[in-house]
Order: sequence, then C-alpha cells, then structure tokens
Amino acid sequence: MTVTEGSPAPDFSLPDQDGTTVTLSSLRGAWVVVYFYPKDDTPGCTAESCSFRDSHEAFTDAGATVIGISSDSVESHRAFADKHRLPFTLLADVGGTVRRDWGVGRTLGVIPGRVTYVIDPEGIVRRRFSSQFSPKKHIDEALAVIGAPAA
Repeated sequence: MTVTEGSPAPDFSLPDQDGTTVTLSSLRGAWVVVYFYPKDDTPGCTAESCSFRDSHEAFTDAGATVIGISSDSVESHRAFADKHRLPFTLLADVGGTVRRDWGVGRTLGVIPGRVTYVIDPEGIVRRRFSSQFSPKKHIDEALAVIGAPAA
C-alpha cells in the first residue's frame, strides 16, 4: 500500500529521540508534516533536517508539527538531534514497519526513500512529495501546502 494524497494518514505509534511514544492520531486538529529520511547524520539527511530546523519557526507559526522518521535507533536520533540542534521530533522506526505501511520504498532498490507527507488537521494527506536527491525541496513543498511563507 502507498499512502496517497486525499487518503487518511495511517496511524502509528513510535518512540521519539527521548524514548517517549508518539502516536500520530494524538496530533489531530493541527497540520502535521511527516518526513521519512534514509539515515541520521548522512549528507543529504543532515541537509534536509537542518533545513527543517531553519524553517521550524515558519512551520510552528502556521500551527504545524514536524516529525522526522527513519529506521535509526532512539539513541542515534538523540545524538543526531543534539548535534544539529533539531527542535522537532524524530521517531525511531526500527525495522521499517511504518515506512512499509506507508509505502515508502527504496531508491535504486537500496537506499530507503525520502518522502514527505503533509497531513491536514482532519488527518487527511494533502501532499506527498518524493525526491531522494533534492532534500531541501521537501521544506518548500510542505510550507506551500500549509500556506506558510518559505523561510
């Protein structure tokens, strides 16, 4: 299954970088930006995450929550978030269950996909953007959907 625009966002519960369980449905009532990325502390993923960090105020001003998901561990996420001063939640999808449930495939059959979903306050996916090689473009795409000016 691939989560598409116009479909309800499948619920999930995953641990964040502090080990606290976050459930997607608990965020209903506000915009949520979920971005799946391949791996902590790699060049493209660091650029993407730091771009989300640099635009974080634009997201929060628009009432949106940003969540990053990869299959890295809670400990890896903590180190990545601390190193780059990431002010948003990173979720540990160890084993890739949520990634598979959402239909986020692999690039060239090897690299975990880089896909961003923008979910409206009712839990409906309003935008699905996939680009492995343009990590910073994910931020502009998401901001455009929630009606926030690019940072």
